[in-house]
Amino acid sequence: MGLLSKLMELGNSVNEAAEDVGRSTITDYGEPVYSLYTSLQLGDLHRRIDVTDEQGNVKYYTKSSIIQIRDKTDIMDSSGNVIAHLEKKPISLHEIHYVNMADGRNFTLSNELFHIVDDITNIEGLGWQIRGNVLGLAFNLVDANEQPVASIGRKMISIHDKYCIDIYQPAYEDVIVAIVIQLEKMMEDRRDNESSSSVSFGSDNN
Repeated sequence: MGLLSKLMELGNSVNEAAEDVGRSTITDYGEPVYSLYTSLQLGDLHRRIDVTDEQGNVKYYTKSSIIQIRDKTDIMDSSGNVIAHLEKKPISLHEIHYVNMADGRNFTLSNELFHIVDDITNIEGLGWQIRGNVLGLAFNLVDANEQPVASIGRKMISIHDKYCIDIYQPAYEDVIVAIVIQLEKMMEDRRDNESSSSVSFGSDNN
């Protein structure tokens, strides 16, 4: 199977997962209050991610140091205020990704999430769960009372890594955005690591 065929197959799988999550969410939870959208700004050395509303206005964006881009990132609101700080640290054989909200709330995500394709995963420190396809970033967030918080999915294949965030509990908008951006960055690290491994493997065979 050629590279193009593999990419198309992957794209179809991601789309199907996102559609399945969307269908089950609307059926189970009803229509969201509103939606936000994330997009990776291609060509930006800082690998900036923007979060926009349905009118295309930027509500949040990421700010990273080029030197420490893989380790530390701030999420800013449209006024330039820090709403969350993201950081990762290697712990044993795994990486723990810390999310520190500006209001003092803290929680963690682990790269062990990526061993799970379709399952239920706890977010340590929040009492929330991720349910769905974490690897494809097509999942639902539910709170400790089994109530929907948000539904995340890619609505169509996009070179800008654009995702839709359907919000069910607006009071947690900043936390939802922080979770989605941290997961996007974890996926980005995963892709970069796989690319580096492929290059190294190819070099060894020369």
